[in-house]
Amino acid sequence: MSITKESDLQGMQKASEAVAQTLKKMTAYAQPGMTTKELDEYAAELLKEFGAKSAPHSTYKFPGWTCISVNNEFCHGVPSTKRKLQEGDLINIDVSAELDGFWADNGGSFVLGQDIHKHQKLVDASKEILLKTIQNIRGGVKIADIGYLMESEARKRGFKVIRNLAGHGIGRGLHEQPNELMNFRNKADHRRFKKNSVIAIETFISTTSSYATALKDGWTMVGNKGGFMAQHEHTIVVTDNAPLVLTAMNGIN
Repeated sequence: MSITKESDLQGMQKASEAVAQTLKKMTAYAQPGMTTKELDEYAAELLKEFGAKSAPHSTYKFPGWTCISVNNEFCHGVPSTKRKLQEGDLINIDVSAELDGFWADNGGSFVLGQDIHKHQKLVDASKEILLKTIQNIRGGVKIADIGYLMESEARKRGFKVIRNLAGHGIGRGLHEQPNELMNFRNKADHRRFKKNSVIAIETFISTTSSYATALKDGWTMVGNKGGFMAQHEHTIVVTDNAPLVLTAMNGIN
């Protein structure tokens, strides 16, 4: 999507507020002993208050309102009454939704309570890399160069990136062009970011794996070599200067 008029920007701001506030409140609401289904139902109420519709549920018939992944689950985790959160868990929540024809997406990983399993370094790396990446995105910048920045920053910190997960364009649909905004340099990709375009930019920073594979449920993804992954995501508008971060109120800063 390209922002061409004020009403486009206002629509994206409202949709982005819905997903950002939902993500922030879910993160604060999560506590040991709670099931991921309980956390997801809380999200459903929040989205309903905004008048927003869950994107994965409405688009892909995902069996939940949000994606909640725990520990070795990398992404697309299915909320469950059987999965209880525990102190020190590495949790990733991804919230995307549609509101009045506009779509927004954001996500974040965090450690629940005390960092007894030493996941915080990974979480911090993912967040720092996302923020540095965003500050380097401008109209005219090569998409592949941003991917190179993400992987380089991950390596500096002793981590890897997942090579089959990517950010994407967004706006009038959940996934739009430009697609495949990778966390590494794809030398065959000669595209450049376009001013006024809306994208969901996200990190996929891992400890040991380079690829994500789906479990038998057809949704939940884990690492091909195990380990853990942290993800952080903002919906942004590309400009000639620093991007406009539409989901800034989610607290990933």
